[in-house]
Amino acid sequence: MARLTDVAVVGAGITGLATAFFLRQRGVETVVLERSGVGAGASGVQPGGVRQQWGTRVNCLLARESHAFYRGLDERLGRASGARLDPCGYLFLAHREETLAELRAHVALQNELGIASSILAPGEIADLVPGLDVSSALGASWNGEDGYVDRPQAVVEAFAAGANVELADVRALRREHDAWRIETTTGTTRARTVVVAAGWETRTIVDAPLPIEPEARHLYLSDPIRDRLLEPLVVAADLHLAAKQLANGRVLASDLGATDTADTTWRGRLAALLPILSYVTYPVVASGVYDVTPDRQPIVGEVDDGLWVAAGFSGHGFMLAPAIGSRLAAAVAHEPHDDLLEPFAPGRFARGDLEPERQLV
Repeated sequence: MARLTDVAVVGAGITGLATAFFLRQRGVETVVLERSGVGAGASGVQPGGVRQQWGTRVNCLLARESHAFYRGLDERLGRASGARLDPCGYLFLAHREETLAELRAHVALQNELGIASSILAPGEIADLVPGLDVSSALGASWNGEDGYVDRPQAVVEAFAAGANVELADVRALRREHDAWRIETTTGTTRARTVVVAAGWETRTIVDAPLPIEPEARHLYLSDPIRDRLLEPLVVAADLHLAAKQLANGRVLASDLGATDTADTTWRGRLAALLPILSYVTYPVVASGVYDVTPDRQPIVGEVDDGLWVAAGFSGHGFMLAPAIGSRLAAAVAHEPHDDLLEPFAPGRFARGDLEPERQLV
């Protein structure tokens, strides 16, 4: 007979590992089933951004909680991770009146929830980022507490430390009496509860309507540069550009509108926006996949008795993982928990009860 465990988590990305971590803290027997390896998917290529500037109440609150977790990372993990949060700041530029109005509304919401963001005029932006051309900018939102974890993969590994991770590709999942039967390439596992956190492929494992689609994304990286050229992350949504110099000296750039690497026009547009980066080259391309939903909000909740999903994070799983993982673990363990995750409920699409997130990168 197949062995029986309390909880099986499918997927060893940051969301699955964080959920397993918080379950272990509660003494819940948990196994993590992973096809390729710890952080083998999107969690292995994401650069570690952690911000509190969002456009919906739920994401602001979850991000604030996760930001606090990352500030006290080693204490929260109970071990030395070898990583730290660098509060370099996030700057969201507006080049259209509609964008600036939206950023103003988002900052008002953030301030209401205790997040210290602000709106900057073009002159203030130029003082903050001397290498930025503000001639066509109308304003920006800014939070100096937002930042990047300098070694994000070390965080993924720290969440995995102590976890029972088994390399196994899930082939079938079905209810069997009082447990779920999970057929894998290495055998069969039975679990009273299953949490599927497998990115866009969650929809191929779970027999439920999950509108999650893969969306290709590409990050362009320079070789390490000794001089500090750009401290905050600069996001120019109207120009479809983002750029940041990481702690290791590499400049990170992204064409937010591109789905492949054939179009290189972003280089000229980025040099016009940030002349200080004009002579930077980007020999390294890190490609990954966002798992996106129609409202750009994740799906987190129970889709069947004892079957939970946590996917569709649109590339922001790392920054929300501590808050999502702790709440999901509490729900799975049948503890009293708040209703903060209700906007992420799987049934919201059928009900038409959507609250789209617009402040994305």
